[in-house]
Order: sequence, then structure tokens, then C-alpha cells
Amino acid sequence: MLIDCANGAASATARYLFTRFELRCEFINDKPNGTNINNGCGSTHLEMLCEKMRAGGYDVGIAFDGDADRCLAVDETGEPLDGDQIMAICAKTLVAQGKLEGGGFVATVMSNIGLHKYCAEQHLRLLCALVGDRNVLELMQKEHMCLGGEQSGHIIFLEHATTGDGQLTALQFLSILAQSGKKVSELASAITHYPQVLRNVRVQTNDEKTAILESAEMKAAVRAAEGELGQEGRVLVRASGTEPLIRVMVEAGSEADAARVTDNLVKKVEMLQKTLLK
Repeated sequence: MLIDCANGAASATARYLFTRFELRCEFINDKPNGTNINNGCGSTHLEMLCEKMRAGGYDVGIAFDGDADRCLAVDETGEPLDGDQIMAICAKTLVAQGKLEGGGFVATVMSNIGLHKYCAEQHLRLLCALVGDRNVLELMQKEHMCLGGEQSGHIIFLEHATTGDGQLTALQFLSILAQSGKKVSELASAITHYPQVLRNVRVQTNDEKTAILESAEMKAAVRAAEGELGQEGRVLVRASGTEPLIRVMVEAGSEADAARVTDNLVKKVEMLQKTLLK
């Protein structure tokens, strides 16, 4: 397998950890110089790992972020798996082992509609927390669930830790992969990943965020977009909790539809900025 250390924390630990197992490992981006952390590499920039997976004939690629609390994967064909897909694969195995407490797991409001559909098909409870590992953990503990995480690859295995640990996630995923006897692409193919477009609109104040999101015009625009997409899409328009932004996210059956609906909603937000706050 091929491991991308993001020129970060995993550069000092991954080689010692993964070479303890019967794995043939190669490592990239494991030479931090103080300024190259996450620089075009790691889980936040999967392009290099995907390209090397396509060229190198590896079984699986693993990518960490700078502080190694996140983990994403790349299959043998060079296609990436996000946190939603990793959690779904882990959940199915935990069910078979009788270890999936609470009958499902916790994701976030950003999780793909494909994950929702997969969980419905598999009769798994899928609960969605607000974005942030603290929110995920709180909901896991409230609902007595042992698995939860974010699309970004920040995944919590509560049996082992109360926070995300990318290397722990990688070991859990690799164990499941080995037990399955299947290729990564086979495991991932069960979870359809719908095209997702996310755009941010900058605002000036929290009052501006509230005025726009609570306006009848914005609510009507969201309802119209949801009606247009039907069961083959999802719309989420929300305020960022950390930045002066309104985030517009749309998932649809095609990239073109997701982009078009997102563009219409962004235009509505920008129009309301001009009309509501004069």
C-alpha cells in the first residue's frame, strides 16, 4: 500500500506503526521541512496519491492530514474514498461482528445523500450532527453509538478513543479490508457518491447571516430547489459557525445539476444581501 504522510505528524510515526504488520508499505510526503505540511499532499490534496495509485499498482492508498487526525483512502484504481464511505464500510463489518452499538452511526449534516440511501438500504440508523468533532462525539455519547465522524475523514471509534485518530482509522479500515478478501473498489461500490457542490458567500455580520437565512424569500428558494431535485438530491444552506460565511451545498444526480442549483441559490443569497440590508 501507499501512505501519504502530508509532510506532517504521520511522517514521524507512520513508518514505525505500519511496518509492524504484514504489509508492504511505501511512504510519500514524509519529509517535513517546517513549511511543506499539507502542501499539495495528504488528505486535503489527494491528487498526488490518486495519480501514484493509478501508476503504481498498489492495493490501497492511505492519506493523513497534517496533524494526522484525519484519514482518507484511495482504491486500487486511483479513485478516492471519503469519510462517509469509510464509515459505511466499517459499519457494515461491525454489524456482522455484533459490535455496532446503537444500530448505526453518527455523521454530519454535510454527509452525502448517497450515505443516507445506503444506510436506509442496510437498515442502519444514521444520525447527523452539526459539523465538528465535538458535536459528533456528543451525539454518539447521547445515543450510545460507537462509530461517528465527518466526510473529511475525521472518524471516532469510541471503543478506542474519544477523538479522531487518522492512524487508528487506517488500521480499522485495513483490518476490515483484509477480512473481506475484496478490493477497495468493491467495498466502496456499494455506496453511491452523489456529486456535491459547495460554495461560500461572505457576509459582514451575524445579523446579516440571520436576516438572510430566516427570510421568507430564502426559505422559498430552498424549498423550490428541493422540489426540483426530489429524491435525487439534497440542499443545505447554513451559516458557518466559525467564519462570516453562508455556505450553500447542493447534491444532485449529476455535477451539472448540482452546479446549476447551487448557482441559483448563491445568486439568491447575493440578491438578499442587497435588498434586505439597505
